[in-house]
Amino acid sequence: MSRRTRAQKRPIMADPKYGDRVVTQFVSSLLKRGKRSVAENILYNAIDGLEELSGDNGLEMFHKALNNVKPVLEVRSRRVGGATYQVPVEVRPNRRTALAFRWIISNAKARPGKTMASRLAQELMAATKNEGGAIKKKEDTHKMAEANKAFAHFRW
Repeated sequence: MSRRTRAQKRPIMADPKYGDRVVTQFVSSLLKRGKRSVAENILYNAIDGLEELSGDNGLEMFHKALNNVKPVLEVRSRRVGGATYQVPVEVRPNRRTALAFRWIISNAKARPGKTMASRLAQELMAATKNEGGAIKKKEDTHKMAEANKAFAHFRW
């Protein structure tokens, strides 16, 4: 890590099928061993499965699910005078989307089902309805931040 300047953010290319940068980011977080085409197929099939399950636009439902999963608050550990406190802080926008991606993917992997595309479609469908494992993870994070609200003055 450079001591002089921060590393520059590279521009994210829009997705070839939908022309959406968020879809490209999601595919990148879905990647395993550099197999981008496999990850793209999984996501595209999941979005198509969303359309079949609901009848609405799959891409809009994907964005709605992401917005429902994004956390607003989280706790960070702060060491003050020999004690460690869980201090609630707001989540930066980039980290919000990264956490949402991570939670959706991990809960989709844990679901029972035949293919990853169908499991991902089910998890996204549940997230649009404010249900499922990813939403539970978000609520747990918010509960933890709410419970430690008394330590908010340690934020700096």
